Amino acid sequence: MGKAGTEDKAARTTAQIEADIERTRKQLAVTLDELAVRVHPSTVAAQTKAKMMASVEQKAGRAYVAASGAVEQLKAQFTDASGRPRQERIVPAALVGVGVLLLLASSRSRRKKG
Repeated sequence: MGKAGTEDKAARTTAQIEADIERTRKQLAVTLDELAVRVHPSTVAAQTKAKMMASVEQKAGRAYVAASGAVEQLKAQFTDASGRPRQERIVPAALVGVGVLLLLASSRSRRKKG
């Protein structure tokens, strides 16, 4: 069986060997071109940019989900199960908000005078 393989190789003509070499050279040239494109600075930069954008989008999505959940929890604090406003919680929160605004306004007016 080993002799048959040797006989096949021995039976190849010079033209066949040259054709094989030329085919291998062309394949090598294509491979080198592909490698040159892969390591080109603009390709590396584009791939890095795409990875960073994907990461930012993923984190933004997570932040949106977290913020949405927080808004829903806050909303649940000021509405009952049927969605009606809870006056006993809204009025104190509004008064605190107005108090904070008045405090900020008075501190700004003191800075302007001083």
